[in-house]
Amino acid sequence: MPDLHATVGSIGSQMQAVLSSTVVRLVTAAILGGAIGLERQLRHKPAGLRTNMFICFGAAMYTVLSDKLAGSIGGDHTRVAAQIIPGIGFIGAGSILHARGSVVGLTTAATLFVVASVGMAAGGGLYITAIFATIVILLALAVLGKVERKFQIHSMLVTYEVTGISAEALLIEANRTLDEAHATMQNVRVAGEPGQVRVLFTVDGSNEDQQRINLLLHQSTVFSTVGSLGATEHE
Repeated sequence: MPDLHATVGSIGSQMQAVLSSTVVRLVTAAILGGAIGLERQLRHKPAGLRTNMFICFGAAMYTVLSDKLAGSIGGDHTRVAAQIIPGIGFIGAGSILHARGSVVGLTTAATLFVVASVGMAAGGGLYITAIFATIVILLALAVLGKVERKFQIHSMLVTYEVTGISAEALLIEANRTLDEAHATMQNVRVAGEPGQVRVLFTVDGSNEDQQRINLLLHQSTVFSTVGSLGATEHE
């Protein structure tokens, strides 16, 4: 009977140790993924707090399961975890959009990819690696973004609207103006009636380029009015 109690106690302690280590890994993954997701949420990006937290937690969960299942029923300890990479690639591809003649969402896709790696590190018990990677990711997202904006190298898509009497005259003048600024029109749309025509188009360029284009458009005497309808930053 003492042997039975000792065996049960030993099994219980082992299960407690396994569960405690698993919980710590999953909680660590959730916290680190949430930290990255919070930065994305505060900058109003598509993949925010919950998305990054779930991906990091899920990657950690699959990594733990891969190890535990292989240990209990046999097999390759990395087989399940290895499938995380193509799975995250599929999600990342869905976050990359072809918008207004250009590609946006690359940073979001790359962030999801590295967040999954943080989850795998946490799930594998590599806490220092996971924490260090999280710090590097946060620095890259926050600091490098500020550097890009400070030196005006961050590219953006701006939608302009010009009005006038003739659509043909508006298009010719818009092309001439953009040629002077070494830019091209994208996603051109013409609306209105003869005598009151509106032409909408988007232009891709840095903040400095957009300021020059806006100035040149306003200097033209062909356009009755010139307006900017909004900008979309590249990621």
